Amino acid sequence: MSNFQRISDANDDKDKKLWELAQKRVAFKRHLVTYVIVNAFLWAMWAINGPSNYHGRIPWPLWSTIGWGIGLAFHFAGAYITTGENSVEREYDKLKNKQ
Repeated sequence: MSNFQRISDANDDKDKKLWELAQKRVAFKRHLVTYVIVNAFLWAMWAINGPSNYHGRIPWPLWSTIGWGIGLAFHFAGAYITTGENSVEREYDKLKNKQ
């Protein structure tokens, strides 16, 4: 048994936050690849079977592309735009620094 104890410091907390952010970004990239592959398949199915039957109407794969795209946009925002910091803490720090 070792006599040395690991002393936790601020870097451990930062590493944990960075790890969580990295996980979010990897999950987004996987989601994006799935989105592209599935939508390419849906559009290919529509192109092979249905464009001549639509006569100017909205193609059915557009609905899944738009709907899923909205979800993908929120996933992107969670992984790249917001860093996971608590907005209340951020606002508090901003107000405190103004004093």
